[in-house]
Amino acid sequence: MGKTLYHKLYDSHIVYEQNNITSILYIDLHLIHEVTSPQAFNSLRLKNRKVRQPHKTFATMDHNVPTHNRDIKNSEHMAKIQMEELSKNCKDFNIKLYDINHPHQGIVHVLGPEKGMTLPGMIIVCGDSHTSTHGAFGALAFGIGTSEVEHVFATQTLQQNRLKTMNIEVTGNINSMVFAKDIILSIIRKLSCSGGIGYVIEFSGSVISKLSMESRMTICNMSIEMGAKSGLIAPDIKTYDYLKNKPYSPKNKYWNNAINYWNTLKSDYNAFFDKKVSINISDLAPQITWGTKPDQVVSIDEPIPNIDSYRNVSQQESAKKSLLYMGLKPGEYLNNLAIDKVFIGSCTNSRIEDLRAAANIVKNKHVSKNVHAIVVPGSGMVKLQAEEEGLDKIFIDAGFEWRLPGCSMCLGMNSDR
Repeated sequence: MGKTLYHKLYDSHIVYEQNNITSILYIDLHLIHEVTSPQAFNSLRLKNRKVRQPHKTFATMDHNVPTHNRDIKNSEHMAKIQMEELSKNCKDFNIKLYDINHPHQGIVHVLGPEKGMTLPGMIIVCGDSHTSTHGAFGALAFGIGTSEVEHVFATQTLQQNRLKTMNIEVTGNINSMVFAKDIILSIIRKLSCSGGIGYVIEFSGSVISKLSMESRMTICNMSIEMGAKSGLIAPDIKTYDYLKNKPYSPKNKYWNNAINYWNTLKSDYNAFFDKKVSINISDLAPQITWGTKPDQVVSIDEPIPNIDSYRNVSQQESAKKSLLYMGLKPGEYLNNLAIDKVFIGSCTNSRIEDLRAAANIVKNKHVSKNVHAIVVPGSGMVKLQAEEEGLDKIFIDAGFEWRLPGCSMCLGMNSDR
C-alpha cells in the first residue's frame, strides 16, 4: 500500500514514536506574532530555558497593528503592550523580527511564503488557526496553542497524533468571476463546518492544478473552516516557479537537490484515504456567506434557504440563530442587500492577485457615500508591488482607503473594527 502526502510528511519528521498513533515530530519552521507568544516567552524565562533553534523561528507584528499609521505609541493600550513585548522577546531570544516599521512586515501567512521561508516537505506551526495556508506548498502546516508555542521554542518538536486523511478532488471548468474563495466556500457548504474534524485534507484534481499559488493558499487557508487540522496540495512546477530566488529558498546546487526531493511529495497512486470527495465546479457561481458560519453559503443568484432544507436539527437551529442575528429571512436574495462596510484583506485574500482582481472590478466606479471601504494589503511587499502597478490609485479614486499591512478587520483586534 502506498502513502498519502500527509503520511510521507508525518513519517519523515518522527523523532520518537511512542506507539503507532502518537509521535514526537520535528518542526522545521515556527512562525510567531504578538498575540499568542508573550506567555510562552515568559514561561521560558521562569524555567530558565532558551529558544532551541532561533534561526528556525521568525516573528512579525500583524494581528493588532494599526493600519492607518505605524506609531506603536499611539496604538490601543493592549496592542501597544503586545508589540513592545514581542520586540523585547525577539531581541532577548535572538529571533528575526519583521516589526511594525520593517518594509516587509505583514500578515504571518503572507510573509512566510513570499520570503521563501515556507517550503515543500516542511512541518510548519504557528499560534494561529490559519497556519494551514502554508499547506498549499506541500508542507504540513497547522495552528497551535500558546503552551505548544512554548514547547516548540524549547525543543523544536511537538507531540502529534496521526490523523485521518481526506482527498477532495475538484474538477470542471472555472467560470468567469469565480475565484478560489468561491471554490472553497462551495466545498465548505457541501461538507459543513464540522465535515473536516479529525482530518488532514489533500486537495487535488484538474481545477487545483490550474490554480495559481495565491489561489491555492486561499483553498488551504480555509480548510480550517471545515474543522480540518490542515490542508495540503502537492507541489508542482507552479510551486517551484513561485519559490525560485526567494530570499530563504535553496540556492544553486541546493535548489536542484530540493526539486528532486520535492518531486516525491505527492500521494502514491495506491495510497489509502479514509474519505474521498469529488466536486465538479462547472456550474459554480460566485458564493456569499449569509450567516454567522462559513457553511451558511448561497450562490449570488440564489435565495437564502428555508430552515427545513438543512439536514439535521443542529444545522436548523444554527440557521435560525444566524437569521435572527443578521436580520434576514429565508427567500431573500443577498444581491439586493444594502451594505455599509467593505474590507479587502486578511490572510485569505490580501495578496497581489487578490488586489488586482478587486481593482479590476472597481476601476472607474465609486463607493457609495453610505459605505466605508478599506483595502489592507497582506504585507509591505504586496503593498509596494500594488503601488508600482497603480492599484492603490484605482482604489483611492474609487473611494477606498489604502491602508498599511495587517490583519485588520478580519479578527478586529485593532482600531479598524
